[in-house]
Amino acid sequence: MRSLITLKALTYKPTGGIVAAPTTSLPEHPGGVRNWDYRYCWLRDATFTLNALLLAGYKEEAVAWREWLLRAVAGSPEDLQILYGVTGVRRLDEYEIPWLPGYQGAAPVHVGNAASRQFQLDVYGEVMDTLHLARAAGLKADPAIWDFLLALLEFLESHWEQPDEGLWEVRGARRHFTHSKVMAWVAFDRAIRDAEADGLDAPIERWRQVRDAIHAQVCEKGFDTRSNSFVQAYDSTHLDASLLLIPQVGFLPADDPRVRGTIDAIERNLVVDGLVLRYSTETDVDALPAGEGAFLPCSFWLADSYVLTGRPDDGEALFKRLLALSNDVGLLAEEYDPRARRMLGNFPQALTHMALVNTARLLSIPLQQTKSASARGERPAAVTQVSVTNAKQN
Repeated sequence: MRSLITLKALTYKPTGGIVAAPTTSLPEHPGGVRNWDYRYCWLRDATFTLNALLLAGYKEEAVAWREWLLRAVAGSPEDLQILYGVTGVRRLDEYEIPWLPGYQGAAPVHVGNAASRQFQLDVYGEVMDTLHLARAAGLKADPAIWDFLLALLEFLESHWEQPDEGLWEVRGARRHFTHSKVMAWVAFDRAIRDAEADGLDAPIERWRQVRDAIHAQVCEKGFDTRSNSFVQAYDSTHLDASLLLIPQVGFLPADDPRVRGTIDAIERNLVVDGLVLRYSTETDVDALPAGEGAFLPCSFWLADSYVLTGRPDDGEALFKRLLALSNDVGLLAEEYDPRARRMLGNFPQALTHMALVNTARLLSIPLQQTKSASARGERPAAVTQVSVTNAKQN
């Protein structure tokens, strides 16, 4: 309940936009330079948040965000940004404020965010997935939404094979990030499902061909047979916690040996004192100095993976440990230093509280129902909301 209230509090009522956090430049590494301005609406973060709100039955917030989305991204798909201001403003130039010392000496202090100019493939899948879930939850279809999605998919069809900056908005070279390709697959998969379910006019057969091509490429180039694990990017052996989302989005079922191998590899290499790192910052993939805390959303994703692979007791144990990290009013930041026992990064963080809600929902669903949803290529938690919606209608 505290997390849902927090997500609601991060919503700007006049427009429906949802900020990632209400703070800027709280460091991810004490005294370091990983300090970013999060007072904006990331399509990805807002999408994850709306998934949590929809699963809890908050349809009005979903409608408001959908309207904000259409206003903010109006125009050509080539001009789609991954974040906007709460009013939909596009210009978010990043600059430093050198006369401020920063939180406990962490500098520079930033205003604006240069990630607004990055290319991130995964955003297309996340937007499609949320609008798909909105349809499943009973939100009234808007013809303008479908026209918007057709334009996005036409763009994605000719750009999904390009490298990007990925989920973590790296400031190094673009790469073929595995998670980005998986989410491009999600975009076409959800569009196909919606078009078939509602009898919409769409090039479904062509979308199927693209969807299958993405799937085949990811399984060939994004999987390392030597480590029996998916990897952070093509032609890499490094791991990434975003790979935990592969079964959650239905790309592969949770009992697939490659999924289990990936979870095992992440447990061995990215878990520190029971909490999950996003990736190894020692690899220089993000072109920044090494060092950051464990990423709390990723730790919730590991709990989800435990549940999906038949380890609900482990999932619940990790979930309870994560809950114990919150402060006296139940709020969580983006990261946590288990050795210094302190939160790191901007605060409170929407992505963390969204992940908390989704894990709680997943733990409340019977295991067999969860496995069945994963096998059908659905987000397992979405089953609960659809059944609740149907019950209300009946």
